[in-house]
Amino acid sequence: MGFGDLKKQSSLGSLTAKLVKEVEKQSNTGGGSDERLWKPEMDKTGNGYAVIRFLPAPDGEDLPWVKLFSHAFQGPGGWYIENSLTTVGGKDPIGELNRELWNSGSDKDKETVRKQKRKLSFYANIYVVQDKSNPQNEGKVFLYKFGKKIFDKIMEAMQPEFEDETPINPFDFWQGANFKLKLKKVAGYWNYDSSEFDRVSPLLDDDDALEAIWKKEYSLTSFVADDQFKSYDELKKRLDYVLGTKKRQAPQEETEYDNYAATEQKKVSEEEVLKKLEDSYQASKTTEPSSSSDDDDDPMSYFAKLADS
Repeated sequence: MGFGDLKKQSSLGSLTAKLVKEVEKQSNTGGGSDERLWKPEMDKTGNGYAVIRFLPAPDGEDLPWVKLFSHAFQGPGGWYIENSLTTVGGKDPIGELNRELWNSGSDKDKETVRKQKRKLSFYANIYVVQDKSNPQNEGKVFLYKFGKKIFDKIMEAMQPEFEDETPINPFDFWQGANFKLKLKKVAGYWNYDSSEFDRVSPLLDDDDALEAIWKKEYSLTSFVADDQFKSYDELKKRLDYVLGTKKRQAPQEETEYDNYAATEQKKVSEEEVLKKLEDSYQASKTTEPSSSSDDDDDPMSYFAKLADS
């Protein structure tokens, strides 16, 4: 699809319906830092504010976002931090185990399932309109990883609740809207409830400049490519070790975050350990692993929740 086709779809509004249909279909199916990724920051008052614009699908791709399921929890044998095969419609060993535990009827088993449940993350391309914490980011294209709360706001914009509200496609260059991201801490966790879309307006009035932005977008399908997932057998092997149901087969399988947790837990605070575990794991990946919870985009908040469980 060329850039001209993108603008034609904007005027017809056909892409909005297509996106809504795709969401419905997906819903029914069941740090080494990455410089491409943008993340909001809080100020000294404990609040954060930025203005971003969600961008259309990259050239050659159908959707302007991609969703990824993952698991991140600690067992007797260490951390299990893996992308879930359910992302691509496959069977996943932790999903099968959780189903069995839930159906046991035991309250203890259900609590275990809650700790081991899938975490849902989304990735999209964005254009940073305003970022006072990091003004050097303004006017640039980034990838943005976000959770279900922000995705729900996107869906609310495309499918408004009331008759007097006009649906919009937030990913559109011309008929979309800037997203005012308002971040605050509620009960110690990052909260995005006050975030909202601005009025409908073109991102820029220059189509040549918009096309240049479009060409700078990053691939989203790469997050769900085959090389981002281990095989069922590999995941099962790792899961068995983490849960303590099998002994480790070979020393070389020891992961960096297991070694670090064993040697450093006594030296630094629990929060520092969790942070370094996450950074260590992310550094071993070509793309950032998905470790945020359904309702929180802050990785440290998520790992803190695990520690408090």
